Amino acid sequence: MFLHLGKDCVIPLKDVIAIIDAQLLKLKDTKEFIKIAEEEGFIKKISDKKIKSYIITEKVEKDKDTGDEIRRSIIYGSNISTSTLYKRAGMMAKSSF
Repeated sequence: MFLHLGKDCVIPLKDVIAIIDAQLLKLKDTKEFIKIAEEEGFIKKISDKKIKSYIITEKVEKDKDTGDEIRRSIIYGSNISTSTLYKRAGMMAKSSF
């Protein structure tokens, strides 16, 4: 399955590690984590609009020369809310209302 993060960005659901609400940037540790990730080039912004969520992903690829596994982390900044992303991913239980 795939997860649509906004605009033309779609990623495999199996690559998703976490979906974090951008409001958590008020917390010192989360803010520091995102700041370091941004400085090191791990963050890819999907939209120019206000970021509402961060999607932490890890993709496992094989090195063409050695055949070794290479893990590549990307954090996507999306203007779509965490609740909408959870629904799209099928991670939220359906309400009985």
